[in-house]
Amino acid sequence: MRLSSRASAMSPSPTMAIDAKSKQMMAEGLDVVNFSVGEPDFATPGHIARAGIRAIEQGHTKYTAAAGNLDLRKAICEKLRKDNGLEYKPEQIVVSNGAKQSIFNAYMILLDPGDEVIIQAPYWVSYPEMVKLAGGVPVTVATDEATGFKMTPDMIKEKLTPRTRAINLNSPSNPTGAVYTKAELEAIANLAVEHDLMIITDEMYEKLLYGGAQHISIASFGPEVKARTITVNGMSKAYAMTGWRMGYTASETIYAKAMGDLQSQTTSGASSISQKAALEALVGTQEPVEVMRQEFDRRRIHMMARLNRLPGVAVQVAPEGAFYLFPNVAGTFGMTLRGRKIATSDDLAEVILEESKVGLVPGTGFGAADYLRFSYATSMERIDEGLNRIEGLLREGK
Repeated sequence: MRLSSRASAMSPSPTMAIDAKSKQMMAEGLDVVNFSVGEPDFATPGHIARAGIRAIEQGHTKYTAAAGNLDLRKAICEKLRKDNGLEYKPEQIVVSNGAKQSIFNAYMILLDPGDEVIIQAPYWVSYPEMVKLAGGVPVTVATDEATGFKMTPDMIKEKLTPRTRAINLNSPSNPTGAVYTKAELEAIANLAVEHDLMIITDEMYEKLLYGGAQHISIASFGPEVKARTITVNGMSKAYAMTGWRMGYTASETIYAKAMGDLQSQTTSGASSISQKAALEALVGTQEPVEVMRQEFDRRRIHMMARLNRLPGVAVQVAPEGAFYLFPNVAGTFGMTLRGRKIATSDDLAEVILEESKVGLVPGTGFGAADYLRFSYATSMERIDEGLNRIEGLLREGK
């Protein structure tokens, strides 16, 4: 009995692992404040949920085209034109079971064994693992507060080799909330053209922006850039539709056809019911998105101020997007908390979960060992409850 080398090399998602442990503790009757998961605490807006119910009642419960319903793909094209200045045809859109599958599809149709992908660290935990599953090699570019958690063309150039196939972008970023400016993206786009590189850009958090930040799609920098870009987006974050599993890609037809064919041999396509709900999300009122964005912004400001008052914790770069704070916690290393010596962010997260009943994700899973990720996708009351517990524990530190 043995597993494949691919399966043996695979690491589980630390965000999902911590969330599962937190939920298990809650199921055991413990009052756990869960800051670990990237999931809005809002219900899916009513008009979207009702569209899903109508889909069931009207019998839209059969297989769809592998790449998605034509009406949804047309609506995605209109969204990309209106919001992002991008012109695509429906045959260039592939709807998937969440943006995670969309990104995995992209890597699977682009990478041959040994091909390298440039990934900024801190990164979303699944990027390197998906590259490896597709036979590629993740090559990380380390960023920190000094660079605003963003990589520059010069930083990328240092990592280029003859095997470099693609650059992976994520703006707004999970876990840092960093948002690339137009000038920063244009410089990276020019580099990709110069070195004949593909770009996979994850724009899932584009509607959750704060403090005047603007979202720019890198594919909008002209035909040469667009031709080598696979844009990934979805419904999970902005529309509170995580469980509906709705993601999509926009790309040149050659890539879209390959991803659609891949999907036809794996999942056969996305849920027909979820696709009807996603259509309503795109064409219906956008007011709930703005209501959620404003509340996230209120929580962001509040949580950042409170974190900066904690012993050994520092948020030096304010996030401009998404719904995470990624404080540096290296100032706690060396502390003793409840008889336990803190040497890493993993140690700190474990003590906080076990002693304070607050779930957090250590930065090691994001390629940034000195940090913890806090999600503020929970109520202000729970934010304060969780931070009160953490503050009490840290102030005991020796």
